[in-house]
Amino acid sequence: MNWDLNGQSADIEQALAGGAPQRVGWFRFYFNDQRWEWSEQVQRMHGYEPGTVTPTTELVLAHKHPEDRGQVAATIDDILNTHKPFSTRHRIVDTSGNMHYVVVAGDRLHDGRGAVIGTHGFYVDVSRLPDPEQEERVTAKLAEIAESRAAIEQTKGMLMLIYGIDDDAAFNLLKWLSQEANIKLRLLAEQISEDLRNVGPAASQSEFDELLLTARLRVGRADDPPIAREA
Repeated sequence: MNWDLNGQSADIEQALAGGAPQRVGWFRFYFNDQRWEWSEQVQRMHGYEPGTVTPTTELVLAHKHPEDRGQVAATIDDILNTHKPFSTRHRIVDTSGNMHYVVVAGDRLHDGRGAVIGTHGFYVDVSRLPDPEQEERVTAKLAEIAESRAAIEQTKGMLMLIYGIDDDAAFNLLKWLSQEANIKLRLLAEQISEDLRNVGPAASQSEFDELLLTARLRVGRADDPPIAREA
């Protein structure tokens, strides 16, 4: 996924804003100076008000649960050395001491000449939904999705089940993927839905992450702007 360093970030920030901003967000990590960027949603996920923190590798690791910190540090070392895509599941502790279970998946970040300069991807907070009423709403929505044949709704339902997130967060994640790949949301959703059906429920969580990050490679590029901007 190439990143347009001259303006794409504003589109992604807008795409990930919405009904559940703390549940899904994006990050960037530049290799040369080990500089991190967090979206507003990821800042809030860690307990910070947007604009009040400058993330560093030390801060990233400081927020990891002590039992997961070594695993994440090893992952960072690996991507610095190999520049490979990655996905990890671990726990973070926010500034209030609350623990969040997160999925973090990243792909290569390229500059305008195609050189790999870092990694970028998404955070999904997969902690248990906070109240029974919200879980009931998600259950009802899943029943509605089961009766729907719309590709976007089906894919949203699959993401809700896989990651334990709500409707808004699932849609925001799809929009981010659409914007990053410059592929219409409907086409990308159809590909993701097909991929998830093909791999089946026995797939590992890391396989699900990889399917999301690589779905763009199995879809023909659209000439028009991605439908995420129209939705």
